[in-house]
Parts: sequence; C-alpha cells; structure tokens
Amino acid sequence: MSSARRDPLVGGIVDGRYRVVERLARGGMSTVYLAVDERLDRQVALKVMHPHLAEDPVLVGRFEQEAKTTARLSHPHVVAVLDQGHTEAEDGDVLAYLVMEHVPGRTLRTVIRDRAPLSPREALRFLRPLVDGLAAAHGAGLVHRDVKPENVLVRDDGRVTVADFGLSRAATAHTMAGQAVVGTPAYLAPEHIAGAPADARSDVYAVGIILFELLTGRQPYTAATALQVAYRHVHERVPVPSTLHPGLPEDLDDLVLWCTEPDPADRPAGAGELLHRIEAVAAGLDPDAPDRRPAA
Repeated sequence: MSSARRDPLVGGIVDGRYRVVERLARGGMSTVYLAVDERLDRQVALKVMHPHLAEDPVLVGRFEQEAKTTARLSHPHVVAVLDQGHTEAEDGDVLAYLVMEHVPGRTLRTVIRDRAPLSPREALRFLRPLVDGLAAAHGAGLVHRDVKPENVLVRDDGRVTVADFGLSRAATAHTMAGQAVVGTPAYLAPEHIAGAPADARSDVYAVGIILFELLTGRQPYTAATALQVAYRHVHERVPVPSTLHPGLPEDLDDLVLWCTEPDPADRPAGAGELLHRIEAVAAGLDPDAPDRRPAA
C-alpha cells in the first residue's frame, strides 16, 4: 500500500533483529508493524513509539518499566510481551519499541461494528475473557488505563486477549504532563478525565462502557467533539442498555450501572470482583432464551 511504502521502517530491520514487513496500525502514541524476528524466525507485532515521544527519557522509562511488568504476566487472555528496547534509526531518530506476540484475527471494535447489538449471552462471552485478563493484571498490580475495543483482540480461533498494557503508563505520563489527550475519551472514567490517578476501578469503568456497546451497538455518549464526550462522562450518569433495547435482563442493566458508578469507591474494587459477578449473571440467564441479537 502507498502509506506503507512511505514508511521508512517498512522493509528495514529494527535493532539488528526485527525485519519490518508491513504497517498494521497507527495511533496517538505508536505505530504497530508486522515484523519477523530473524533470530527466532517467527512473526511478531512490533510497536514503535512515535519518535518525538521517544525523545522524552521519563516517558520512555515508564514505557520500558511497564513492558517489563507486563512481560512477567503470563495469561491466556493477555497478549504476551516478548521484548522491548530502544535503538537509533538511520535518520538519527530514537526508536523505543515493544515486541509482542502476533495475534491473527480482528479487534473487538470490528465485532461491534459488524455484529452488535449482541444477545446477552454473546456479549458476556466476549466480556468474560476480557475481564479475566484484566483480573490477572490487576492481581499483579498492573492497571491498563486504556481499555477500549481497539485494544481487545479476537483471535481467529475465537480466543479473546487484551493488548497494549505496554503503553498505558507511558500514555498516562504523556497526558498528565499537559500534552494532548491520548486516544478517545469514550471509555475514560470521570476521575481519569478530571486528572486523578487511574487505578483498577478506572479499567472497570471502561468495561462497563464496552458492555453497554456490545448490548446496544452504540456508545452511551455521542457529541460533536471529544471534549464534549468527556464532559458528559464527568457530569452525566451512564444510561442502562434497556433504555435502547427494552427487555434486556435487569441484571445486565445493574452490571453496567455498577461498573460505571461516578464515584470509583462504588464500583467493583477490580476486575477480579467484577469477574465473579459476570459469572453469576451469565449463570442466571434463561437457558431457553434464543441466543440471538435483541430486536433493533
């Protein structure tokens, strides 16, 4: 593709080891490439921090420390971190990079776009492994800070995995330093938007927004600008999914409300507590109900 041909990293080798095949995605903090680890002869996902951000030693230090913490986390619903480092590109730019397992498949954003609204059982099938992965991270003292459908990968075999822990603390440092807000505020908890430190309960808030979107096919707040969306998260109460799709089980409404309580003290303390509730709600669903989307 033409954008790939213009990318100076495509076709080159990063740090003498990773041969860059193609560009997969570009975000506010980094660009993700499909690469080949020439030492081990395997495909990997190579996430390279944008050069202007890599010039900040504090941000890079946080990025590398978070990567090391994530690499110690081995869980079937968390994308494995394989390596990290920094090197100098041919043009003199500093490249801070993270190497992750390559996950063939699609993102949860694609699932929502193509299939939502989902039935309650379908929605919980996607939500449970997402929360299971977050619970493992929270148990290890790791907070994601950027939970959203784009960071949830659905493999070709159906397994759901959470990605992008490696940039979460770096992104927070960049934002709190007074720079531009990273990414969309659609899944950010009110306290995060207000500048308070994000913790496990902030991740839980984002899970509640994702559940709302799985069940309804839309985000709870829409506005002309990202700032207006953020304002609504701070000053309004997230509606329940049944306002858009009457007849949804009350337990699912309650689950969304619990996750998105404005005061983090009123939410689940972390994904582990939330996981137990999700399992109880799933067990309580009518087994004879049709496993299909609710009527639009």
